[in-house]
Amino acid sequence: MGVADFDFEHSMVLAAPPEDVHAVLVDLEYFGSWWPQVRAVASLGPDDALVVCRSVLPYDLELHLHAESREPWLLRVAIDGPIRGYAQWTLSPVDVRTAPGGTRLDFEQRVRAEDRSFVLASYVLKPLLRWNHHRMMAGAEEGLARKFGRVS
Repeated sequence: MGVADFDFEHSMVLAAPPEDVHAVLVDLEYFGSWWPQVRAVASLGPDDALVVCRSVLPYDLELHLHAESREPWLLRVAIDGPIRGYAQWTLSPVDVRTAPGGTRLDFEQRVRAEDRSFVLASYVLKPLLRWNHHRMMAGAEEGLARKFGRVS
């Protein structure tokens, strides 16, 4: 993996069935209602959206997302903009003994910095950029936990 490559993973277990979680995650235009770091979403058609994100660091990240999968167990988008790659949510029912009716939600993102300023920042600030993304995912987890409840 090169200095401009980023791999992110995050997992959580929610107290809602996969079909309920899927319905929220597939509705990209409403991400901002539960995910504080998603500042704006503009639909560009049935499979495309422009999303503006900002975590802790003082910059807005504008991304073009293109839907690649809306399967009940996998939601995946291609990402284009200052970073390119993909992000996906994998949904799986939780073992009945652990949390009846719950959903394990695994987030995975693989991107490469393309914009010159992001590439340069990757050389010096990669740990800070990773921390910033971690804070963004913490916001997603908190928002989804408020919506569905969290399984401990």
